[in-house]
Amino acid sequence: MAHPKRKTSKSRRDKRRTHYKAERPTLTVCKETGAVHVPHKAYEVDGNLYYNGKLIIENTAAV
Repeated sequence: MAHPKRKTSKSRRDKRRTHYKAERPTLTVCKETGAVHVPHKAYEVDGNLYYNGKLIIENTAAV
C-alpha cells in the first residue's frame, strides 16, 4: 500500500478542502400554484402532485 513520502501540511490540506462546502438549494415559485419548490422535481400541493406547473396525480395524500 502506498504511503506519502512527506507529511501534508495543514495549510495545503485546507486549501484542497475549500471546495467542499454546503450550498443552499435553489428554489423556484410555481406560477400556477404559488408553491415554492426545487426546480425539475415533482412537488406536492394540497395532496396533489405537480410537475412543471401541471397536475400529474390528483390526491396523493394517504387515506
